[in-house]
Amino acid sequence: MEKTSLTQHKLVIDNITIIPIWSESMGAKSFSIFIDTGDVKILIDAGASIMQPSFPLSKEEKINYVRKALDTIIQYSKHADVVTITHYHYDHFRPNLLELYIGKTILAKDPNKYINESQRKRAERFYSNLYSHLTGEKPKFLNNASKEEFANPLEKLEHSMRIDFGDYSTRRRQLIEEGLKRFQRLSDKWNSWQIIPEFKINNTRCFFADNREFTFGKTIIRFGEPMFHGIEFSKVGWVVPIVIKRKDAKILYTSDLSGPIIEDYADWIIEENPDVLFIDGPPTYLIPYMFNLINFRRCLENLKRIIQEIDSHVIFLDHHLTRDIRFRTKLKEVYEFAREKKKEVLTFAEFYGQQPLAEILRQEKEK
Repeated sequence: MEKTSLTQHKLVIDNITIIPIWSESMGAKSFSIFIDTGDVKILIDAGASIMQPSFPLSKEEKINYVRKALDTIIQYSKHADVVTITHYHYDHFRPNLLELYIGKTILAKDPNKYINESQRKRAERFYSNLYSHLTGEKPKFLNNASKEEFANPLEKLEHSMRIDFGDYSTRRRQLIEEGLKRFQRLSDKWNSWQIIPEFKINNTRCFFADNREFTFGKTIIRFGEPMFHGIEFSKVGWVVPIVIKRKDAKILYTSDLSGPIIEDYADWIIEENPDVLFIDGPPTYLIPYMFNLINFRRCLENLKRIIQEIDSHVIFLDHHLTRDIRFRTKLKEVYEFAREKKKEVLTFAEFYGQQPLAEILRQEKEK
């Protein structure tokens, strides 16, 4: 792509500077990016956490990688005007590091709805501690006076709901029925919880960003509506993806769609047609116990469709995927397809001229 250039340690597109900060290919769970559009400096998801127990490093080594990741993220945060939180997992936000957020405009996933209970508790602690630090007072949550009706999320997943999955269809219907019941129970909770409010305290501002657009000069930061973190009615919750646009340049950050697994989310990415795409990839390290082969096949087809249809020649595919030391083999057909289409699909480590840590460890294991 002519308007996109790769230089050492940064990607420049129409004078927008994009710096991949950290992801699993570099040794810690994270999906953090720094973007300077000229109008605003954005730190996307300032989080990092330790790799899963099955990842073949000692606990001490894993902790050291997290420290390196957070040290780097903290350095970039000093230059940021905006910090995003697409959901409340520790590899995407760090509630104990208030320095990342003080003095910033925080654009965050709404903690009051389309959220599971564990993430809600994390959000409560975070906003309580941040409010107390800024004011010296206890947080002021609001009574929920209204009772909102929450539509069935499947109504917006027409593509995936049309697909016949053969022998898996019966089991899928069971999972969806169970998911709908959980969704209804959660909906009741959303209407019963106190409301965590947006706030502006001195030079720290917080806005809940679900399905909203924010303008900074000529830069638009647009958040998608809440999307499932994985399969339909995933117990892990919801995320809000991000589109950053300035003039004719567009950057899309999926957050955690786990593939994407869901075909409608792939359709949305294709429709957006970003110049640079950051996509989190399937969690192949969970096959077959928590991630079945049917849904893995969905991911492969969705990824190939995205690679073929979008104009971007630079696609970052990292995060969940590179927790697996055999990720390259498991996604072989996707990488071969990308080469056929002359699309560059790379990890954060490869962007810096390094080999992904998972591949290094696989090679050591096979010696």
